[in-house]
Amino acid sequence: MMVSNDEHVAAPVIALHCSGSGANQWRQLGETLGTMNGRYVLVAPEHYGCDSVGPWSGERAFTLADEAARTVEIIDRQRGKVHLVGHSYGGGVALRAALERPHGVASITLYEPSAFHLLKGLGARGAAEFAEILAIAARTAEGVVAGDLRGAANSFVDYWGGRGAWSALRPSVQTMLTRWVPKAPLDFRALIHEPTPASAYASLRIPTLVMRGEHAPAPTRLIAETLPYLIPSAKLIVVPEAGHMGPLTHAHAVNAAIARHIETHAMRVESLSE
Repeated sequence: MMVSNDEHVAAPVIALHCSGSGANQWRQLGETLGTMNGRYVLVAPEHYGCDSVGPWSGERAFTLADEAARTVEIIDRQRGKVHLVGHSYGGGVALRAALERPHGVASITLYEPSAFHLLKGLGARGAAEFAEILAIAARTAEGVVAGDLRGAANSFVDYWGGRGAWSALRPSVQTMLTRWVPKAPLDFRALIHEPTPASAYASLRIPTLVMRGEHAPAPTRLIAETLPYLIPSAKLIVVPEAGHMGPLTHAHAVNAAIARHIETHAMRVESLSE
């Protein structure tokens, strides 16, 4: 999905969706960027498990690097730097892509990135949060293995969206998520077993905005609050009244913050292209 008046001068904004979602998650962000005089083009690649991409090949154990490969390819095709945006799983993918191509990224915006591997390195401070993630990952995987795909999707959605989130979804969305949910255990495993050490993020000298909802789940709350200590140019803001699904439930506030962060650092892209 792209929004631009002139692809040759517009700075690419690569927006990576959360698990179980798709490119349409960023429709309102595209509209926001589209009002900014054609300065930006939105690129919203989808992940494995989405209908447009298909399932993971299964040729080896799935990793976060495998998911990030398409984003890295997009970065490599650009003449200038890109702005990276990621929500939840997409935030974890964005971090991986930024580490692989730091010189191709002008700014990073992350909403509750699910970089669960960081919890393992926090010792007692992150033990409860890591156990919580292991529990929802196991519950989701057990449902998939048992063939109870609808039950697995229900548990997954209610964990991230709050109790009752699943029943509030349209039947067509429930059907889509039930079809997608076999990918969920791969996402959890890739995030939990990501080998990047916490110390590696010090190399990301890229302006980074980390957001979390006021009512963020404990694991992503801790990750969001930890990242500004790991990434030199990172800052954290809290979105009032929002939860983990803030980019959807509080899209106006989240997209406005994304746009402000990108615009603030747009000169980096422009100076590179001159």
